[in-house]
Amino acid sequence: MRLGPGKLRVAQVAPLSESVPPKLYGGTERVIAVLCNELARQGHEVTLFASRDSCTLATLVAPCSQSQRLAGCADALSAHMLMLEMVAQRADEFDVIHFHVAPMHFTLARRLVTPHVTTMHGRLDLPEIIPLYEEFSDLPLVSISDAQRGPLLHQNWVSTIHHGLSERELRFHPGPGSYLAFLGRISREKRVDRAIAIAKACGWPLKIAAKIDPTDILYFKNEIVPLMDDPLIEFCGEIPDSAKSAFLGQAKALLFPIDWPEPFGLVMIESLACGTPVVAFRGGSVTEVIDDGVTGFVVDDVDDAIAATRKVAALDRRACRDAFTTRFTATQMASEYVQLYRRLAARTADAGIVA
Repeated sequence: MRLGPGKLRVAQVAPLSESVPPKLYGGTERVIAVLCNELARQGHEVTLFASRDSCTLATLVAPCSQSQRLAGCADALSAHMLMLEMVAQRADEFDVIHFHVAPMHFTLARRLVTPHVTTMHGRLDLPEIIPLYEEFSDLPLVSISDAQRGPLLHQNWVSTIHHGLSERELRFHPGPGSYLAFLGRISREKRVDRAIAIAKACGWPLKIAAKIDPTDILYFKNEIVPLMDDPLIEFCGEIPDSAKSAFLGQAKALLFPIDWPEPFGLVMIESLACGTPVVAFRGGSVTEVIDDGVTGFVVDDVDDAIAATRKVAALDRRACRDAFTTRFTATQMASEYVQLYRRLAARTADAGIVA
């Protein structure tokens, strides 16, 4: 028996490090928030397992009162283990369980009767994870870009679903912008030092809105702060979602000077939604998101990036917004997940497994 086009009962299992959506930085939790709300708007019955300070149209089940980073939590594992037990106890209430906490739940997922799927939100190119993923190669996984699959090609990949965001949250800015923007996190792989070099070479202001994790404080102090002793460079710290439209929309371009295999790069589609082109270094998902010469430029080194940045005014900002509304909306993302949920649930039904 196959499911019809009616309502699905879907559980979403989120990390507890940030609220859903996050108060400040947190791409994974932001995507989960968008997905939950859009599924609910489409008429599905959604249950979100997340911290109690989350804000959602779904039914919230909270194993802890506050997101762990803002609470200064010393033991991240305990609340996550409690959450997974809560999911297991209620598993038969759902048509599909959608996990976002890999690989923490893998042993539980293997033993579930209820159909389930896991979206991989992080990097997969670390050698130490390979034995674990080889052991759990039967679990159904979703990649957020085709490039993300590269290091683990033999997993049970069931779909690639690009992230999407609400069209209402990020406003289109037709103006040319007055500065360059860097938005994200201060770390070696994000290469804000490249962004600073590009801005200085162009002679344009650069605004840096970024989170600094405790593990990156020394890197920031020792290697980045000395580069910011220039009137062109302004460090803004972390900014909330409410400030993103203005921050990105009033920029000439977003600089995305990564030095790692980016799994997706949510900030790229946030920028496109505002009409702001992206100058991005080639790596990971970049060529799946940016249409070179149309919505930005894909470059291979700093010299290429400087030359490309000087040309961003020639790009059509409306084309950037159109690319977002065509490919990266919440509606598009949720619809693709619903199709996947139905396939997984129907496969279980056809196999004669009763959840």
